[in-house]
Amino acid sequence: MYGILLIAVLVIMGGVIALIGDRVGSKVGKKKLSLFGLRPRHTSIIVTIVTGICITTLTFIALAVASENVRTALFGMEQMNRTIAETKDRLADTSSRLQSAEAQREKADEALAKSRGEVDKLRDEQKKLEEDTKKLEAGTRALEDEKKALTAKNDELAKESDTLTEQNKTLALQNESLGNENKELEKRNNDLREGLQIMREGEISFKAGEVLSAGIVEGNRPVEDVLNDMGSLIQVANRSAAQRLGVNDERSEVWIYQPEYEKAAETIAETDGDVVVRIVAAGNLVTGEPVRTNLQLFKNSIIYKQNEFIIARPFTMKGNDRDEVESTIMSFLRDVNSAAQAKGILPDPISGSIGVMEGSQFYDVAQAIMPIKGQIILSAYAREDTNALGPLRLILKLESEQE
Repeated sequence: MYGILLIAVLVIMGGVIALIGDRVGSKVGKKKLSLFGLRPRHTSIIVTIVTGICITTLTFIALAVASENVRTALFGMEQMNRTIAETKDRLADTSSRLQSAEAQREKADEALAKSRGEVDKLRDEQKKLEEDTKKLEAGTRALEDEKKALTAKNDELAKESDTLTEQNKTLALQNESLGNENKELEKRNNDLREGLQIMREGEISFKAGEVLSAGIVEGNRPVEDVLNDMGSLIQVANRSAAQRLGVNDERSEVWIYQPEYEKAAETIAETDGDVVVRIVAAGNLVTGEPVRTNLQLFKNSIIYKQNEFIIARPFTMKGNDRDEVESTIMSFLRDVNSAAQAKGILPDPISGSIGVMEGSQFYDVAQAIMPIKGQIILSAYAREDTNALGPLRLILKLESEQE
């Protein structure tokens, strides 16, 4: 609205300026005035032009004084253009930022939507966990009830255990009493057996449990191969019996119960590794009776390797007493015998011995001990690899001495 008013003022002012200029020019022409030696006609034109310039200048001055917008249009246009350009640049930058902000807002909306989906999912999982928690709590209560029941049961069992402990103590006392009675009965039985041996006519050729032959039979083979090896052991038993009885092999046939013989062969055939087979007298056999025997089977393995340590024992010696020295060595050999039996070497059923030692070694050890007075340590080692069948050949050593 202000621009239209300004244009109207300029148009009116232009008309007024033209009218005034024409009147001034006409008056100057009629008076035939001359400026700078010019003709009147040219002088009127110059006066008209100057008048128009003055009026126009005064008009702009008046407008500039009266209106700030006119002053801005006349003198601040370049600044306004620069301001407009800067405003456009700031607007473009603001628009770019606005677009970036819109893009970020869209991303934020997408992230928010995704977060809402995850929140919904987490809520579902939370509901499921709450349901599971309720189930676990129910299960825990059930377990607690069961635990209480088990605790009560344990208390009952503890009471029963105490009762059984008392009964076991009573049974232990009874068992000890029965053991003593059993020992007495065994003694009486041995006495009766010795009496029967004396009462029986003839001479005892084999004692019960005496080994006629022994050997190692390889297991995990066909039964026929096992029977062949066992047949070889029977032949050895026949020769041993014939030698003992002083007869030919043909007259000394060792008798073995056939089902026992076949069962033993099947057992060996099904066993992994070697098996020790011993043919022993079934009872005390009088000369002239059939040589009845039983079979004994033992799992075979290497019990001691060559030079392997067996046991060591300390002894205190008085010195220069041969009976004491020999008694000490014999006591140590009994300990060696017990240790080797516990390790797995089969003892002789009659003598209970499991090892052999050269007489010269026994003499050498005794001679080494004789002059010692004080503490000594005897140790035993295996002379060679020894399996369960034995015998265990020994090496005795005097490990240390104290004067």
